[in-house]
Amino acid sequence: MTHTILIEQVASPDPMVLKVIETHVAQMQSQSPEESCHVMPADTLFREGATVYSAKIDGQVLGVGAFKPIEGSHGELKSMHTLAAARGRGVGRAMLARLMADAKASGLDRLSLETGSDDHFASARKIYEDAGFTYCPPFAGYKEDPFSVFMTCRL
Repeated sequence: MTHTILIEQVASPDPMVLKVIETHVAQMQSQSPEESCHVMPADTLFREGATVYSAKIDGQVLGVGAFKPIEGSHGELKSMHTLAAARGRGVGRAMLARLMADAKASGLDRLSLETGSDDHFASARKIYEDAGFTYCPPFAGYKEDPFSVFMTCRL
């Protein structure tokens, strides 16, 4: 049975969205050294002007994602996360497609991201590569780091 993935912009975090973001933060903190962990908790995402989205199947929030402007028409993807139980169902790809479309519609012409360099992040890097992201140098104050890779895409 196929279930429709509903991607919605989140004006303020509801408990289900907060739980997924908290899961994401905890996972990133467990997989990266503190000085290499660039994850943003929900309050920081909203405070820094990120546009946050939830991915739902049958009313359950199974994923989150966000983008925020960083300089001119350049934006950054933040907090892309699909709960482990929902992986392999297209949630991440659907979220990324919506984020890219809405970022472009908002006037951004490029999105960049920082993600992990180790095997835990291989599937995420593959999703980004498949969407047209290419590897790039650090941006927006990031520094070279063996635990990070940087990617960018023209919209």
